[in-house]
Amino acid sequence: MRKIIFVLFCLSVSTTLLSQTTLPKYEPKKNLPNDHFMVQISSDYWLNAPDSISSHRDGSTRGANVYFMINKPFQSNAHLSAAFGLGIGTSHHFFNRMNADITGITPKLRFNSLDTLPRFSKYKISTSYLELPIEIRYFSKPENPNKSVKIAIGVKIGTLLDAHSKGKTLVNGAGTKLKDYTEKLSSKSYFNSTRLAATARFGYANFTVFGSYNITQVFKDKVATNMSLLQVGMTFSGL
Repeated sequence: MRKIIFVLFCLSVSTTLLSQTTLPKYEPKKNLPNDHFMVQISSDYWLNAPDSISSHRDGSTRGANVYFMINKPFQSNAHLSAAFGLGIGTSHHFFNRMNADITGITPKLRFNSLDTLPRFSKYKISTSYLELPIEIRYFSKPENPNKSVKIAIGVKIGTLLDAHSKGKTLVNGAGTKLKDYTEKLSSKSYFNSTRLAATARFGYANFTVFGSYNITQVFKDKVATNMSLLQVGMTFSGL
């Protein structure tokens, strides 16, 4: 909770300082595209993951986020605006020769190495959060955002909607296919129900590179190694 209050305080102070910059009063034109809709595709990483987990990570690990935003230009600064909205953030972590017992009842979440044992040829752990993103935005050409350099910093706060594992196609220890079978198990018991992340974007027109670093941990305290989610990818924005 202290982390959340501190980050929100810093963002509030930044907004106040930026809004006090003395520039000619800006009257925003109506119906300009101001990044009211954002779609993000990312590569996802669990920072500080132990070797026993990271060594089984599949390179296809990825995330996708969709947000609807309200953009409010500062009256005192033509280039700055504040934005907030609502959306869904998802993260999908793929593993080779490993599974996680997310429906277990043990005090700690068990990650099981299956190098020589029957397993699924494809296995992932997925989470989805309902998120409230907040941004301070800079447009180099506020009168024409579609031909503007864009910079944004902010935070997003989320609440966990779903956490599940999914495995496809059973194989034996040598990797030979046994049968087509899909197993999906859902449980939120080991996962942190609240997510707080610091965000940043930089780019031109409708495309920006973005990064998102989770200040809160992926899993609840003491059920697994403390790991933070890092997302790095591309944002498509418009409307």
